[in-house]
Amino acid sequence: MSVGTHIRTERLQADIDSLAALTDPGRPYTRRSFSPRFLEGRDWLAARFHDAGLATRIDDAGNLIGRREGTSPGLGTLMSGSHSDTVPDGGRFDGILGVLSALEAARAFRDAGIDLRHDLEIVDFLAEEPSDFGLSCIGSRAMTGALSADHRALRAPWGESLADAIARMGGVPARLDTPRRADIRAFFELHIEQGIVLEQEQVQIGVVDAIAGVTRLEIVFSGRADHAGTTPMDRRCDAAVPAAAIVGFVHERASALARCGAGHVTATCGVLDLSPGASNVVPRSARLVVDIRVSERPVAKGLIAAIRAACADAARSSHTALARFAIQSDTHPTPCDPALVALVAAAAREQGFTARHMVSGAGHDAAFVARLAPMAMIFVPCRDGRSHDPEEWCAPEDAARGTMVLAEAMLMRDRTD
Repeated sequence: MSVGTHIRTERLQADIDSLAALTDPGRPYTRRSFSPRFLEGRDWLAARFHDAGLATRIDDAGNLIGRREGTSPGLGTLMSGSHSDTVPDGGRFDGILGVLSALEAARAFRDAGIDLRHDLEIVDFLAEEPSDFGLSCIGSRAMTGALSADHRALRAPWGESLADAIARMGGVPARLDTPRRADIRAFFELHIEQGIVLEQEQVQIGVVDAIAGVTRLEIVFSGRADHAGTTPMDRRCDAAVPAAAIVGFVHERASALARCGAGHVTATCGVLDLSPGASNVVPRSARLVVDIRVSERPVAKGLIAAIRAACADAARSSHTALARFAIQSDTHPTPCDPALVALVAAAAREQGFTARHMVSGAGHDAAFVARLAPMAMIFVPCRDGRSHDPEEWCAPEDAARGTMVLAEAMLMRDRTD
């Protein structure tokens, strides 16, 4: 009998429903990091960890961790989890499923009478979603030594520093200048896909090969404000014209790269601000923010260069100026560990589930943990690809399948040393 047969679908769904009920009044499903509601959720999680026989603590980074000692001291730790904070008016599954599926896997090991050789840890990372401090993945950054002194000095709108907020969560910010762990041998994170591929292709399990890198560009065109009714069309310096050209260029170039086998490629102009913003005034300036996500670093570099050249051409042809072209943020793609990816694929196959390899276009705590240890991710379908929305939904049977794969993959890894 495999450990997967000890995954209880109804128990996992009951946990999801119970945590979902801890939300800001009138705002399903909202538990913002550092808030009283978030701490309420943390207390609930700690109690569930304890009930599963896990020793519970808050680490220096403010992460909630449940631990069960292995039978071979010093062999190292197998870790799984995600995050329990949400975006405003978010969903019941983004991050939460990763924490609760790891908890269910720990209970399945117990129920099956399986004693892992490695230590087992279930983690709820602090503040994976963008926080009031303007930063995401705070707990996983901090665990890996990537939360700088400048990060810790960031302040929320109410004046509290991030360092003080981490301390309020139970962490020890003075100890976060270096990586906090050297014992993690493997990290697994289960997550809803947050996309439509698995559902549309009717595939049960996504085997993640990499987490896409994210680059954000800020582009500003400068023109001249004029009266919209009296300025001839051929004598304008309309900043909206090159901006519109770039919106189209970004879409077309990214689509072409995706079609030609350049890996996972998306690019989005999610911000477009025109000034002065009046219907009867030719725009003086136009500001765009472009979000680029790719699985291959050379593709990102080539796309950035192509957008830069297109911006220069668009400014020249529209009699405007390219006033700013800046990289706001830039993270490289993070490959999953090939050996762990193979274990996930084998676990899905042994359970008889359909599976396909894919790339995560969204960021995850796993990308930071990969700086410390081998990492793998498992995706399960979500209805209509909806996420960051109250309508976010993962069917109980899909959540259970992913948890079965998670537990089996962790057991396989435990037996490889």
